[in-house]
Amino acid sequence: MLATLRRAALALAFCALATPAALADYSYIVYSPQVLAEAQATGKPFLVDFYATWCPTCHAQERVLTSLYEGDSKYNAIPVIRVDWDTWRRSSLVADWGIPRRSTLVLMQGTQELGRLVADTRPEAIKALLDLAL
Repeated sequence: MLATLRRAALALAFCALATPAALADYSYIVYSPQVLAEAQATGKPFLVDFYATWCPTCHAQERVLTSLYEGDSKYNAIPVIRVDWDTWRRSSLVADWGIPRRSTLVLMQGTQELGRLVADTRPEAIKALLDLAL
């Protein structure tokens, strides 16, 4: 039952994020291997944010993402999956994707990487990354 509810909630979240006018604020989906697999299966672009709550660079990136998502609804078509660095830093995801540290943003489409930024907080750089998906 819990798995069914979780899948339904995830499906609704991806549908809402895929509709530019449906969401006016920045938000993210918490990472799990299932969430990633479902995002990849859509074949649509999505952003993976390797984040730590204690990381000032991560917070700076989040402020930029919030500003971009709230400032232009076109970015709402790009769901964000947040990977908790403290939980997943030793995972196969981090190893297989060659993630060097927290504050790494990876733009994906299906299983293909479109681009990445590591510890970059410049609004123009983060915007340019997201624009690769549009």
